[in-house]
Amino acid sequence: MVRKTDKIKNLIAKDLSGSIEKEVDGRDKELIRRTAAFLLLKDSKASFAIEGEYPPNIRARNWGKAIGQAGKKQLTIEELERLQDIIIGTKKLKNMGMRTQEGFIGEHDRETFTPLPDHISSKVKDLPSLMKGLLEANITLQESAYDPVLAATTIAFGFVFIHPFSDGNGRIHRYIVHHILARMGYVKRGMIFPVSAAILNRIDEYQSILESYSSQRLDLIEWKPTTDYNVKIVGETIDLYR
Repeated sequence: MVRKTDKIKNLIAKDLSGSIEKEVDGRDKELIRRTAAFLLLKDSKASFAIEGEYPPNIRARNWGKAIGQAGKKQLTIEELERLQDIIIGTKKLKNMGMRTQEGFIGEHDRETFTPLPDHISSKVKDLPSLMKGLLEANITLQESAYDPVLAATTIAFGFVFIHPFSDGNGRIHRYIVHHILARMGYVKRGMIFPVSAAILNRIDEYQSILESYSSQRLDLIEWKPTTDYNVKIVGETIDLYR
């Protein structure tokens, strides 16, 4: 449930989708193609930069190509795993795909290596149920009259809070925004809103929003450190992520 504040209503009324259509209408197609290619590469590099990574151009281009194809395929677990494979590149993780152990975002104490989590991912045993619900909600919203930007935000943030993978969640979370905007016809395929570039320019605000939601859940999660300096969640927490 999203409460449509005056700010949200005013942003919806701006009709950014219509604005971009008017801007490109009648323009030179080759110019539009080059502009779109530039935006894709810029957004790809920005998405990696948000994670503190600066990959080789070929890896950034591959991810930019994936963003450019957003909306063509329905989101499934297999599709999300395919995207993770593109993000990670040749240096594959030991366990690609859905997590097989608990996880958290944060740091470790310098002396004891005790986890200092800013966010704790959902329990591994809850992943199948949570991801099934998220993907079903995605289809429901796309088939409704729900605003595309709100739909994209809802599903993308739901994904990143569940944090189903060991790595690549942030970039896939931003990909999902592109995917749903394209899927719901908010923007034509091949032309994107530079979501990651805009986030990078306002990174402090972006992180503050993420942390404001994570901290509320963190206070309700009982956990203890493991011998391998990870976290073990005590009790049931699925309702905190649904």
